[in-house]
Amino acid sequence: MNGRVSLTTLGCKTNQFESAAMEEHLRRAGYEVVPFDVGADLVIVNTCTVTSATDAQSRNLVRRARRLNPRCRVVVTGCYAQVDPEALRAIPGVSLVLGNDEKKDFLQWIEKSVDGQVVQVSPIREITEASVLSTTVFAERSRAFVQIQNGCDAFCSYCIIPYARGRSRSVQPEEVVAQVAGLVEAGYPEIVLTGIHIGGYGTDLTPSLTLTDLVRRLESGTSVRRLRLGSLEPTEITDELIELVAGSSVICPHFHIPLQAGDDQVLRRMNRHYQTAFFRDLVQRIHRRLPQAAIGLDVIAGFPGETEDEFANTLALVESLPVSHLHVFPYSRRPGTPAASMAAQVPSALARERAARLRAVGEEKTRIFARRFVGQTLEVVVEGGGRNGWRKGLTTNYLQVHFRGGDDLPDKTLRVRLTGLEGEGLVGELA
Repeated sequence: MNGRVSLTTLGCKTNQFESAAMEEHLRRAGYEVVPFDVGADLVIVNTCTVTSATDAQSRNLVRRARRLNPRCRVVVTGCYAQVDPEALRAIPGVSLVLGNDEKKDFLQWIEKSVDGQVVQVSPIREITEASVLSTTVFAERSRAFVQIQNGCDAFCSYCIIPYARGRSRSVQPEEVVAQVAGLVEAGYPEIVLTGIHIGGYGTDLTPSLTLTDLVRRLESGTSVRRLRLGSLEPTEITDELIELVAGSSVICPHFHIPLQAGDDQVLRRMNRHYQTAFFRDLVQRIHRRLPQAAIGLDVIAGFPGETEDEFANTLALVESLPVSHLHVFPYSRRPGTPAASMAAQVPSALARERAARLRAVGEEKTRIFARRFVGQTLEVVVEGGGRNGWRKGLTTNYLQVHFRGGDDLPDKTLRVRLTGLEGEGLVGELA
């Protein structure tokens, strides 16, 4: 036994996937994985750097780990470690700082840092191949994640990720197929394809491929029952992909699309390469072809220079679109990005107020979308338990459903008849 270890993770689904993979490797190496608050001998902090606030959270987690166990060794990795390793080197108790590319060899680096502090961060933009950790276990989950791609070449003006994750790099399709097949064999009824910029999948491969090509291979080459796509840039959702989803019994009718702003001037300042008319047409085409599909949007409120009229345009566009839910973020200045030095920074309080108005629209959109399915019987993937015998699950079109059922449910997928809409969402009964 190599001692007790805990992992704590900030940020995106890619970080969460990588932490799950690291946890599996640690267990195989003989470590006992324990909760963070136990005060482990070894603590791994997988950081995010999307805002300066997440940088601060990362530093606070390191300090908290040392308060819980002053003798613990702290390993810091992830995007904050990639872009500012020196800030982390200076924190007492940090024995190892690893960049994102070094995650694949993290166990070796842990061994090398036993006798002193080690900082190992490669220049991520020079990395040309995707080397990702894989995992076969997702604790207490019925949905498994497969990382198909890493990095981003978009360089949106508010985003540090191209510098923290490097250029877009795709996992070889044979490796993706093997991972999905293994997870299906392990009993996971739903596989989620994840990455930083999955719509750009395959453009760096020889011969080049598309995400649509990969999804076709997974449909024909594995026994996957449900395949869900992660976030897709609007310019990369082709008519071919929409038709593939529409004609498939495997691909979930669920599109997660970053809008970010509903005003052309704001989109230009964000370095987003489309206009609102294009986005409106895209969402309407998806809705016409797949009227029951979930369509979720990312929106940023209070971007630098956003006027009341520009925000009103965003609000009006969102209200007019047939979408099912919103992910809303008040803009937060990230040092090192072009947006951080733009004039006319919107006060944080105003950004939060605008975000609240957008969230209210999103909540109403979600209620309207969910209400359409009351009375229907849908398949759900059981995702966890609740209080007083209630369980929760997820439909193919991203509806959260609560229903009564004991711990001895016969399968990870169940048919549930939706009976109504209550506080936290849809409620139903086993069919």
